[in-house]
Amino acid sequence: MSKFVNRARELTDIQARYDSDDAELIILYGRRRLGKSELARQSIAGREDAVYYQAIESTAPNQLDQFVDAATAQFPDLANIRRDWEALLTALGDRDAVVIIDEFPFLIEEDDSLPSRIQRVWDTELQDTATTLVLIGSSISVMEDEVLAGGSPLYGRRTATIDLKPLTVRDAREFFPDYDPETAVKAWAIYGGTPYYLQTIDSTKSLAENVQSSVLSDRGLLYAEPEFLLRTELRQPNTYFSILRALAHGRRTPNEIAGMAGVESGSLSTYLQKLQRLRLVERHIPVTESPKSSKHGRYRIADPLFRFWFRFVYGNQDRLRLLGDDAYEELVAPELADHVSPLFERLCQKALPGLVDRQFLRVGQWWFQEHELDVLGLSRDGLVAGECKFTSTPVSEGVLTDLERTADNVRWGDEPADATTQYALFSRSGFTDDIRRQAEEREDVSLYGIPDVVDAIPP
Repeated sequence: MSKFVNRARELTDIQARYDSDDAELIILYGRRRLGKSELARQSIAGREDAVYYQAIESTAPNQLDQFVDAATAQFPDLANIRRDWEALLTALGDRDAVVIIDEFPFLIEEDDSLPSRIQRVWDTELQDTATTLVLIGSSISVMEDEVLAGGSPLYGRRTATIDLKPLTVRDAREFFPDYDPETAVKAWAIYGGTPYYLQTIDSTKSLAENVQSSVLSDRGLLYAEPEFLLRTELRQPNTYFSILRALAHGRRTPNEIAGMAGVESGSLSTYLQKLQRLRLVERHIPVTESPKSSKHGRYRIADPLFRFWFRFVYGNQDRLRLLGDDAYEELVAPELADHVSPLFERLCQKALPGLVDRQFLRVGQWWFQEHELDVLGLSRDGLVAGECKFTSTPVSEGVLTDLERTADNVRWGDEPADATTQYALFSRSGFTDDIRRQAEEREDVSLYGIPDVVDAIPP
């Protein structure tokens, strides 16, 4: 049975539009497995005026027949309506119905005139009704090009767009309520915030047991998941696999990625742009720089499960089979802290506004030449510089000294002359007595453990 977690804001927004007196055209899209279909089904639970149709890969006539079946199941009198998209949508508009078409890209693949036909019926029949039309898609490129882009027939008609995102670690914890905060962070760093992946976790079992059975075992539900999704989205995925493997092993700059992946530097950007569009890879820049003009961009895998899979599963399938039930302890456990560390930094960045009482303009990472800060928050009151340690030893006074030295190298054009710098240390394993004394004596030093970080991340 599927578990529906959070999405309260999206659910409230959608249902409010169902009850509106105006015509509403809602576009709901995002990566596969995020729960778009479940959100749609939850939104119409108990309603008698809603038609939900999930398209499949089939011929256009068969797709239309299935839509008719869904519509007449809710409104039997539509059985006599001509079997045509425009006639059916017009009749549903006359009834102020809620009409949800899931996996809309499958329909466009078979009938590329459909967006134009929906545009025509919307302009001539539906916009003066109280009907709601919801178009859902997992193919981001199709939804952006054929539904959202300026050249799309439906451009300018939509009244709401929901780009569904993964769950935060706070929400993800509902899938593993028995895990302590540290184990919860590790679980999120492996499974991410995708509900479909999180539902494979049995929190009465250890994290190691779950990862072994769901990801590392060739019988596991997620053993081939990244490969399956990439082959669904990409025609020639092998080069993309090599790029993602390089990213999973810590290559961040274009030259580093191209070198490990064996890809020509000149063509790398095309592959990276495609992966960015699929929301699998993201480019990030020093937080002090402009996204439009910065030339210091780095790349990273956005989805934790893909990052984990390309580090520990891809290319290791034969070894995983040989190791069997020992695969987690042999392959993953020795390197897990190193895998989690960059993701822990991302969590600390998200938590900073909830921990430090400042009005932040931007929060992120910062680097320049050999200098780097895991966390840097920019505010009118000055900088908040942070260091994150996901290690098995407590953070000591030397870490603070290094942090202060590194923060002195930050140059930020909008920083006021009287600004002060605050220092935040984030630790998996606590702090030594010497740094605790410093934090007690100084107002500009704060210490945070994993529970503080998890609790401060906004839902």
